[in-house]
Amino acid sequence: MISTGFEYSRAKSLDDALAKLRAANGEAKLIAGGHSLVPLMKLRLSEPKAIIDIAHIPGLSGINKKGDTIEIGAGTVHHVVATSALLQQACPMVAEAAAAIGDPQVRNRGTLGGSLAHADPAADYPAVMLALDADIQVRSPGGSRVVKAQEFFRGLFTVDLAADEIIVGVQFRPVKTAAYAKLYQRASHFAIVGVAAALDVKDGKIQSARIGVTGASSHATRLTDVEQALAGKPLSKGSIEAAARSAGADLEDINSDIHASEAYRRAMIPVFTERALERALARAG
Repeated sequence: MISTGFEYSRAKSLDDALAKLRAANGEAKLIAGGHSLVPLMKLRLSEPKAIIDIAHIPGLSGINKKGDTIEIGAGTVHHVVATSALLQQACPMVAEAAAAIGDPQVRNRGTLGGSLAHADPAADYPAVMLALDADIQVRSPGGSRVVKAQEFFRGLFTVDLAADEIIVGVQFRPVKTAAYAKLYQRASHFAIVGVAAALDVKDGKIQSARIGVTGASSHATRLTDVEQALAGKPLSKGSIEAAARSAGADLEDINSDIHASEAYRRAMIPVFTERALERALARAG
């Protein structure tokens, strides 16, 4: 199919993009990489009257260390995230998740902010942001606000983002003892089940754990049962195996589609939870 007609404009700055959004009265869509929006428009599942291109806004992309946190601009493409020396050293889970997205064409055009805003139930970044307890930075004509990843992802393609708001970046404390593991669709590399696990370790014990799962249900969510099972336990393969055994048992809205049945996804959640945790354990040395 062919999309309905629309007006195209390129934003010169963040303020310009916000002004254009406000003027459109909720009938505009932002575009950067376009991998999520364009297919929807071609199927006429999305029919915006205006498209605002934010791909070339100065300062909207980049990866920087600020004190004890890392900040990634929303316009940063997946390839830059995947190949960042800073992330590979300080928080390798983020880089490895980005490297597993789609194919080279997608990774060179798709952006972090676009993935988070679209919140595809099989996207990789949402699980990673949950595991890092990331702050998602949002800007509107009225000012700035920060949304915790835990509150940002609300449902199927639904996030805490108003029509006149733009994601400008994410900020998180880097965790080296963290990893991402996924079972992916062969054609698209979207996650059938993807698990991001981050461990806070001290004196050979797991002080706390944060585990995000994607691909399994309507939106990325935390596996709180596994997190609770790991807290206070020795940093060992035995602790990980015991905690992962029942991963996802309390999840209710498990996906079932042409790629995998509900039963198969349920079976794979513990498997990939254990794999992500084992990789995090290996990074603990």
